[in-house]
Parts: sequence; structure tokens; C-alpha cells
Amino acid sequence: MTRKPHSPTTRVLLVYPEFPTTYWGFQHSLPFIGKRATLPPLGLLTVAALFPDRWQMRLADLNVAKLSDDELLWADAVLVGGMLVQTPSALEVIRRARTLGRKTIVGGPAVTTSPALFDDADHIFLGEVEERVDAVVRAVEQDGEPHLLASMPESRPDVSKSPTPRFDLLDVSLYQAMAVQYSRGCPFACEFCDIIEIFGRVPRYKGPPQVLAELDALRGLGWRGSVFFVDDNFIGNKRAVKQLLPEVARWQQQQGFPFSFYTEASVNLAADPKLLRMMAEAGFDSVFLGIETPSVASLRETKKTQNVSIDLGEAVETITRAGMDVMGGFIVGFDADGPEAFEAQREFITSSPIPLAMVGLLTALPGTQLWRRLEREGRLRDTSNGDAFTRPNFETSMGDVPLLTGYRELMRDLYSAPGYYARCRRAVETVGAPTAGGRFQPRDLAPAARAILHIGILGERRLHFWRLLASGLRRGRHALRRAFMFAIQGEHLIRYTDETVLPRIDGALAEVREAPVTKARRPATVRLPIAQDA
Repeated sequence: MTRKPHSPTTRVLLVYPEFPTTYWGFQHSLPFIGKRATLPPLGLLTVAALFPDRWQMRLADLNVAKLSDDELLWADAVLVGGMLVQTPSALEVIRRARTLGRKTIVGGPAVTTSPALFDDADHIFLGEVEERVDAVVRAVEQDGEPHLLASMPESRPDVSKSPTPRFDLLDVSLYQAMAVQYSRGCPFACEFCDIIEIFGRVPRYKGPPQVLAELDALRGLGWRGSVFFVDDNFIGNKRAVKQLLPEVARWQQQQGFPFSFYTEASVNLAADPKLLRMMAEAGFDSVFLGIETPSVASLRETKKTQNVSIDLGEAVETITRAGMDVMGGFIVGFDADGPEAFEAQREFITSSPIPLAMVGLLTALPGTQLWRRLEREGRLRDTSNGDAFTRPNFETSMGDVPLLTGYRELMRDLYSAPGYYARCRRAVETVGAPTAGGRFQPRDLAPAARAILHIGILGERRLHFWRLLASGLRRGRHALRRAFMFAIQGEHLIRYTDETVLPRIDGALAEVREAPVTKARRPATVRLPIAQDA
């Protein structure tokens, strides 16, 4: 391999690997709204803002367009970053870039937790880049830098000093929503979570002027519509977020509510009426909650004690009535779960206004407390590759066949057309009136027209579609907008379940029955330190 000599101006290509089709990708719904991907690569845009002004930078998001050799040949260095599920695409980018003689550097959550997977890259960078960007700059501009540019730091960077991400590198018209980040870290200690290992348990947050500057930047690029606060727990520091929200609400009012927001939060949001009101006034119209399970025994086992002392069903109802749709995350396969766990999950979800119920098999992610416990117990099989629909990567207490069989039946029921649309109607009939940011907008007309044609007239789920729209009409324009949104999302959720999820689980069941996998030595992975601020 022959290296290309540096050009007078250093050229850096930031590459975001391709996601496989997933529930969160909404790939089958994107044609209805005329977009190519759900979200932009905020991590790469944030890193780009830290790099020297003297560099020329381009972004290649493989979720919106294929990567050409010409793009790779343009660059002096190719920087790749992504999540574990994007690893196959990332490795292919690294292989192509090195074949063409380009320097490769990889960072982000996947390499941070599983660096051995990325040994083929010239350089790897573990952890957050802020306050350590010089190591990346040297690797790009000089030869002879080490393979491991940076290991996990003992302290966390101060995000209040982070610059506005380089949103100008995007074609914002290609995405369903934009993304910003307010905080990193979460105060809780869930055993299966790798967020607290990577980002710590003391939330670090930006000041209101930083957040407003990012919103200004998006508005200046012409963006109007949804903005995702990507925080893993937006309310990790309630006192701080209550100082931010009035500023965001004031900005929204001054700008005519150009955005609606959604985010992730812990369930204790429901116990704070003031915070709920402030979020609604700022323009938040949906929130993802890590509910996980209605089983108190399983919650205690996984150290999700913040969910034990609250009525989870009532919490969902409270948040929905406050004007925010609830997206719920659920897990099956805890050690405390028996065969009855599937019916308990089914009953909870079907009785709640949660159209988007994301149910996954428990996975031991590298570096987590769960990974370390299962390693001590000799139960690990292999490193997870992010595949959520195969047998778990550890020996389960329930047994693989009962676990996969119960999971298959649960997913089949939740994402049958009758099951999904019933939850949608419940949500539409429960949700409270939103702020101006959540009302039907002129930009919603084209997707609504496509939905009427392709779902309501030509689609096989047209009867469910019209019943849902009727429920929305009875509640008002805010509910009608949600009815259209749920129907469009349902085209992906139902189709993906039928075409991909159920066959994948069937394949996993066949493998288990024919040739059960024995325990395997795990590949070498980084041992993430417990957060110093835990």
C-alpha cells in the first residue's frame, strides 16, 4: 500500500457507516415523507467542529448515498465513526480506504467498547474527543503516530466548552429530523447499559446559550420540523434542565415555533408536573422511556431501581396526557424472567398508549456491568454484533428455545396490524393538546396525501388506517397529525416485523434446535473503567 502525499491543504473525509434495516431506521416509512434517513451523524459533526479551520472536510453518510472511490481518493485521511451495529459497513469502508492508500482513523462507541474489531484501521481512538483532539490532528497530518491514539481517559471532558457542530456539512433536506445534544451521562446504574460506562454517571451539560446557538444554526440552514435531543437521559440533572427549558421556550416563541422536539428520559419524568409542563411549553411532543419490564424482580436484578417505586402504567398515561407521545423500550430475557414474562409484557404494552414499543432480547454489551457479571459466572458465549433477533450472547436462565419462542409470539402480536393500530388509537385518544410546535403544519400535507393514497386507498391496512384517522378527527388537529404519523411509521414497523424480525427469530430457533452453540472464549475487548464520578 502506497500512501498518497499530503495535499497543500489537508483533506479529511468523515464517513458515517450504513445501518442495516432496523426498527429505529424507519426505512420503509421514509418514502412517505420524501427523506433518505432518519437522523444525521451528530457525533461526526461534533468532532468536525473541533478540527482545524485549515482542513477541508466533507461528510459521507452512507445512509443517504453510496460511497464512491472518487470521494475516498479526494481525501488524505478517512475518519470513520459509528455504533456496533454499523461495524460491517465501517470495516468495509476501512478496507476500501486502505486499499486506495488512504490513512484511516476510527472512533466512536463501537470502537470504544470493542477495539479489537477495528485492528485493520491505521489508528483507533477510544472515548470522547473533546480536550484530546490534538492526537487526531497529529495522526492526520503526520506519519509515525501509534495505532492506539487515545485510551479511555480518567476524567470526562467539559461539554460546556464544545463548539456548535458542523451542521453546514449536511444536506438537511435528506433527513427526517435533525439532532442536537444537551448532556452526556446518566445518574442511574442499569446493569445492561454501556452509556454510563462510556459517558459516566454524573451528567455533564451545555449552557443554554450553547443550545440556542445550535438551534440557530439549524434554523439558519433552513431546517423546519423535528429535532432530536440525543441525550440518553435528558432529565439526568433536573435542576439544570429546568434552567434550559424556559430559554428554549422563549426562543421557540420568538422564532414562531420552527421545531418540535423529542428526546429520551427516565420514567421519573412523570413524577414532576412542572418539568412536564416546561417540556411541553418548549415544544417537546414525544419522549422515549426505558421501561424495560413490569416485573419488579427483573428491575431489581438489573439495578433499574428508579422504575421500581413508580406505577409504570400510570407514568405512561401521565406523560401522554401532558402532550407527549411515549415510545417505550422493553427487554425480555432477564435471569428473573420466566415464561410468564411474555404475557406480562404483552398485557402491559397492549393496555398502554405506546404505539412504538421497542422490545429486545437482553444482550450483554462489552464493558457493561452485565458483561462483567456474566464473565465471572462463565456464561458469556461471544461478543454481541448488535443483532437483536438472534439467540443471546450468553447462557440464559430461561433456556434459548422458550425465550426465542416467547419473544417471537410477543413481537408477532405487538406488530400485527390489529395490535399496532389499537395502541395507536389509544395514544391518539389519550394525548393532550401540544404547544404550537406540535400542530399540523403545511409541511405535513404531502406525507398525509401519500398516506391516504398508499395506505388508506391502496394499502392492505386501509380499514385500520381510517379508524385511526377517525379517532384523530374526533380529538382535533393535534391528534389527527399524530394519527397520520403513526400510520406512516406503522408501514415500516409492521412490514419489518413480518419480513425481517420473525424470519430472523425463526432462523435462530432452527439453529438452536439443530446445533446448540457451546460456550466460546470471548474475543479480546477493552476493559472500560468504572466512571470515576460514579
